[in-house]
Amino acid sequence: MPAVPRTRAEMRAAREAAEAAEAERISRAVAHTEQAAPDAARPDDSADDAAARDAAAREEAVRRAGDREIAEQEAAARKMAAFEAAARDDVESTALPAIPLATEPVIVGVQPETPGAEPEGSQTPAAEDETGAAEGSGSDDTSASVRESRTAAPTRTSSSRRFVLTLAAVLGVLVLVGTGFGIVSLMQGPRVTNVQSDAAQAIESSGSRVILTANQSLAAIDPAQVTVEPAAPFTVDASGRSIGIRFTVPLDDDTEYTIRVSDVVGAGGGPKTDLTTTVTTPPSSFFLLRRDVDGEDKIFRTDLTGDGSVVFSADKINDFRATSTQLVVAVEEDEGSKLLVMNRDGSDPRELELPGVGYVRAVQVSERGGLVGYSYSDRQLSDTEGRASVLVTQSLKGDDKPQVIEVADKEASVFAWQFVPDSAAVLFLDFDGALSLVDRSSDAGVQSLGLAANIQGVSRGTYTAIVERLDGTVVELNLTDGSEVPLAASDPDYGTATTITPFPGGTLRHVVARNENGIPTGQAIIRVGDDGAAEPLVEVAATDSILQACASPSGQYAAVVIAPDLANNPYDEMLLPLPQNMETHLLDLRTGKEIVALTGFDLSWCQTAPRF
Repeated sequence: MPAVPRTRAEMRAAREAAEAAEAERISRAVAHTEQAAPDAARPDDSADDAAARDAAAREEAVRRAGDREIAEQEAAARKMAAFEAAARDDVESTALPAIPLATEPVIVGVQPETPGAEPEGSQTPAAEDETGAAEGSGSDDTSASVRESRTAAPTRTSSSRRFVLTLAAVLGVLVLVGTGFGIVSLMQGPRVTNVQSDAAQAIESSGSRVILTANQSLAAIDPAQVTVEPAAPFTVDASGRSIGIRFTVPLDDDTEYTIRVSDVVGAGGGPKTDLTTTVTTPPSSFFLLRRDVDGEDKIFRTDLTGDGSVVFSADKINDFRATSTQLVVAVEEDEGSKLLVMNRDGSDPRELELPGVGYVRAVQVSERGGLVGYSYSDRQLSDTEGRASVLVTQSLKGDDKPQVIEVADKEASVFAWQFVPDSAAVLFLDFDGALSLVDRSSDAGVQSLGLAANIQGVSRGTYTAIVERLDGTVVELNLTDGSEVPLAASDPDYGTATTITPFPGGTLRHVVARNENGIPTGQAIIRVGDDGAAEPLVEVAATDSILQACASPSGQYAAVVIAPDLANNPYDEMLLPLPQNMETHLLDLRTGKEIVALTGFDLSWCQTAPRF
């Protein structure tokens, strides 16, 4: 008949019984040997024989004792191996299946039983009873080992549950902490987390911005909530968490500005707070041209102390202008002019393409438009051929062709022109007296603004030009809509000005005093505020001549170019001829005090070079 299948417990009990029987047999054999050894000695033996037999018996006893110890060790090893095998069988039969990893915690619990079915790997009650009996026949160590193997799976399940509970507790604490910080933030109101500004750019040009970023979205900001100290004109643009303050004119140098936004409320409500930040502008630096009839002309970079260094030199520098990052230099050569663009330290010069072989003068730049403009004349010029004093603009990058300004499809010869600050627009006056405006950033074409005798200047940040009409009246012309109003006279009235240079807060007016015969007796630069109040800033005798006056971008300082002892001050032989000896006097426009006097002219604060 086929053998009846036995359970693991039955097989394990059989193995243990066999091992126990083998150990008992070895123990009886050893004991029998030890008992027989004394009986081997007989009375009739001789003493030597008896001694020999005793020694042999002792040696045999020792050998058998060693064999018994070895046998016991082997039996113990076999018994331990049997126990370990039985424990592995139990672990394999009771272990839970592996749980795949999941993106979320998984709680492993007791699976519901299916009615009428027996779980895989389970034992019948009878088998469990037999297993218990078999375990009882073994040693206590064996029982403990088996019990430990049976509790392994439940222990792992408990560890998983503890891990899940710990993770849930940690996440709960984090949520509570985050919620607490959010509540504290809402209770404290908005606060500034970041400020963006470019203080160096702010003193060079208008339109610089300071952006405050709050820690939460904000309710609508009224410009009346924003104050700036010291005062400076600005506009406000707020959205979400950001508040942008745009300054419509350049800022003063070496000054700490405090910006405060009062009564700021979060978009979701809450308490009101004030957002405050400070911006400190750096000291001014600027460029100055110094010509040398016996050597190279040089462009210096200097400051209000007069300490400077040469950044570029050439045999004949006719004119130059500066942006916040670049220098544009017109150099005279025998065959014509070259126009160079370089870094502010004079490095990496590159030559811009010109409309032809000719001469360049009246160089200007539009930083906002990224353009350079100049008056150009062909070298070969006659009454019937060649271009004379046409207005040209092109990219400072040199990635386009020079573009000549045209009026009615004809290249116009230009008497005077200026870039409109903070734009790519050009205001120009041709030799027929037609005043026009063209924006190089659009295709709108040329806009006519009537007739004029001269362009005095264009105000920063206001899109307003000061223009002299043909009848001698001076007006403030709105370049946006073409409207105009007469320029107010100064108080006291110092007479008709030969040049008028606007700056934020007023104008600098150059007036000439004459005797009854019309002969000049002296000259002066008059500072006139927006309210009309006027006072002399610089005065010179009839022996000297004022060539130019202009202001720093913010109107903080003034630069006045003077040619001393004009009768003994010969002119150079440049395309723009000027006296060889010229001085630039720097003054504080707020106090009228002179700061420093420097040799040279064509200060980079000025929009154009001096005209004589």
